[in-house]
Amino acid sequence: MVSDYRCYFCFARAFETLLENEKLSLEDKNSFVREMSELYSAVGNSFSSPEYSRALHVILRKYTNNPDPYKLAKKQSNDLVMSMYSDLKNQIQHSANPFDTALRLAIAGNIMDFAIGSNFDLQATITKVLQTDFAIDHSKKLQEAISKAKTVLYLGDNCGEIVFDKLFIETINHPNLMYAVRGATIINDATIDDAHYVGMNLVANILSNGYDAPSTIVKKCSKDFQDVFNRADVIISKGQGNLEGLLDNKTNEIYFLLMVKCQAIADALAVKKGDFVVKKNTEI
Repeated sequence: MVSDYRCYFCFARAFETLLENEKLSLEDKNSFVREMSELYSAVGNSFSSPEYSRALHVILRKYTNNPDPYKLAKKQSNDLVMSMYSDLKNQIQHSANPFDTALRLAIAGNIMDFAIGSNFDLQATITKVLQTDFAIDHSKKLQEAISKAKTVLYLGDNCGEIVFDKLFIETINHPNLMYAVRGATIINDATIDDAHYVGMNLVANILSNGYDAPSTIVKKCSKDFQDVFNRADVIISKGQGNLEGLLDNKTNEIYFLLMVKCQAIADALAVKKGDFVVKKNTEI
């Protein structure tokens, strides 16, 4: 589990934007910030970024009565990438290495992360990932592992990004692949409804993880999810959030696919901010 003091300041920036968008009174904004600071002080050395995020969204709902402040942004993200779907699929099919191209596009989609910020350039990220070496490259190990696996569990992350995941899953074409999403709305992370909206059910079996943290914290997830997680021969983990919950897991065979979007994660992986990563959990 990644735990870093810098995460607090990242949350402060993200929630400043949320508080402005929700148009709360100054009194409510000040009250929320006090609760945010008190919660950070209370968790102390047991700080977990995904759990802290979850708790802050629970607190925010007390003030806003809005269970899904990113609802419109999520739909817009899904619609944007769905409008690109045919061109992206054609690009994959006509590439020299469809697996590698689909994998790179899936990682490019990880830029669509509203926990980090909404000011991203998707097209520039796509161009860059197609032309850049991975900072950690276990992609050949991943491809081989998928070819041998009886069951594959793919852990989804953000809306919009899940359309890129769909393209990668179509390219993998594995007969027994489960696609897991969050148990309820949190930031712009994908839920069951989002997965169905982009047609993920046409290429994979969709599974809720039963918990609403922006990560995969296995011990907090549903028993059904835990059973699938522990039975899977290969687990594909998308994004920083999932990595934060699973980085210390050396028991299951997990491959982390992500774009490194903050210095705390860069330091944890010994790479640079902005790097692209395909990392097997048991490999250095």
